[in-house]
Amino acid sequence: MFKRVRDQREWRETQRAGREMMAWADRQPDPTSIPQQDPVPATDLAPPPMVDDFLPPDLLSASQGELAGMMMPWRGQLAVGGEVRTCPQCGTDRDWMILSTRGLIILRCRAGHETPEPALDAVWFNRHSGPIEHRHATLEDGLTYLGH
Repeated sequence: MFKRVRDQREWRETQRAGREMMAWADRQPDPTSIPQQDPVPATDLAPPPMVDDFLPPDLLSASQGELAGMMMPWRGQLAVGGEVRTCPQCGTDRDWMILSTRGLIILRCRAGHETPEPALDAVWFNRHSGPIEHRHATLEDGLTYLGH
């Protein structure tokens, strides 16, 4: 019996709190009714001042369309789908240079043999590579910079 009385009292208190909240919401101004202002004639508007806030050209990074490709070193073994990749020409299985050019991934061993890797894609490359640190004019410049 006491539980039923307590439950009814809690229900009445909840109903009263809900009515008070609804009354408070009715007293608040409608946020969708914004007072309309008279439009300013176009002749009174001055053009915004021109501000040169762009970065200097040496600090701008290249867009994907301006790059011929990206590369990253992979010092250890490269396992794709549980299988360790080896160079088909010389048999090496580590110290790769991974090249990404227009969605194609190419593995380059230390000896300079290049092998396309269809199991890897640009998403994999982007997930495992860091930010672009340097831009190089040629592939050979990049390989020399990275010690290959």
